[in-house]
Amino acid sequence: MCAEYLGAKPDHAARRGALRSLLVENGLDALLVTDLVNIRYLTGFTGSNAVLLVHAWDMREAEDRTIIGTDGRYGAQVAEQVPDLQAEIARATAPRVLDLAGEWQLGRVGFESHVVTVAQHVAFEAQRTGLQLTPISGLVEQLRMVKDDYEVAQLRAACAAADAGLATLLERGSLRPGRTEREVARELEWAMFGHGAEAISFETIVATGPNSAIPHHRPTDAVLAAGDFVKLDFGAVVGGYHSDMTRTLVLGAPAEWQREIYELVATAQRAGTAALAPGVATSAVDAASRDVIEQAGYGAQFVHGLGHGVGLQIHEAPGVAKTSTGTLLAGVAVTVEPGVYLPGRGGVRIEDTLVVRETDPELLTRTSKDLTVVE
Repeated sequence: MCAEYLGAKPDHAARRGALRSLLVENGLDALLVTDLVNIRYLTGFTGSNAVLLVHAWDMREAEDRTIIGTDGRYGAQVAEQVPDLQAEIARATAPRVLDLAGEWQLGRVGFESHVVTVAQHVAFEAQRTGLQLTPISGLVEQLRMVKDDYEVAQLRAACAAADAGLATLLERGSLRPGRTEREVARELEWAMFGHGAEAISFETIVATGPNSAIPHHRPTDAVLAAGDFVKLDFGAVVGGYHSDMTRTLVLGAPAEWQREIYELVATAQRAGTAALAPGVATSAVDAASRDVIEQAGYGAQFVHGLGHGVGLQIHEAPGVAKTSTGTLLAGVAVTVEPGVYLPGRGGVRIEDTLVVRETDPELLTRTSKDLTVVE
């Protein structure tokens, strides 16, 4: 594990400060945060039950009334992980926090409308005690798009664990005819754990032969065979942050069609990577890759968006697709993962995790993208 990861600390207070600015811009007195990933981002709390009331307090006031609520199972944990905030311990956490908001006469309190269920909203309305509950979406996610130095350190470490896991499999000769997709997937996951992963980012994809033409194939007892493409899509979690990488290998000497498709996808992947820069529309990044594939006559075989944001979740803002809106900012972490899929024959996807920089994008997944021929 790198020293940068071991010594880094997130600045949760600064993140909440940035959120307060957004609350003021949106005319809110506070935001009730119920998404557990957003709560972790803003406080460091990792329990399974919590609400957070972020108060858009006047910076001249002596008291920050931002409070975190959880239940008795997490009393010790919240005290350890969030020592700088008032904690309310109650079985019904949201009602208790809303009671306090009412006592403080906060007025307009936003809630995460993309997270709150209809039943929860009904309960909130019954509890609001004079509050004006206001639906609002994506404020914390807007902040999470741009990664700070701490977050990039975690992403680097997660990508390094994934890189090392695949290198271990190749060194052991584990990718060979006669093994099953499930066997390879499980071994790759354990190899990532052995290199510092605390979890896997998602169910590891190992797809051999015709299965490699299925973009999100789930590993089966299908047996790897000579001449197969083997597509591996996998990632590690370190410090709560996810990596995402896809490499496509070939068992034995590749056929001409395999070399052709692989080089096409590699060219498209380079084009998409080169397009990553602050101020560039996410749809334009997708187009940079997609145009390469379409001009080669395989546009109908590229069936998904080019990429997505990655961080505390494996899929987060921004989306990088034909229909995406918005532009890239420096510090945004995204994947670039074009693919061409030929049903019944095989498919190729090549994927990296990168961070947008003012200069060239920072490549976090370091495994070679040259066509690997496993003899």
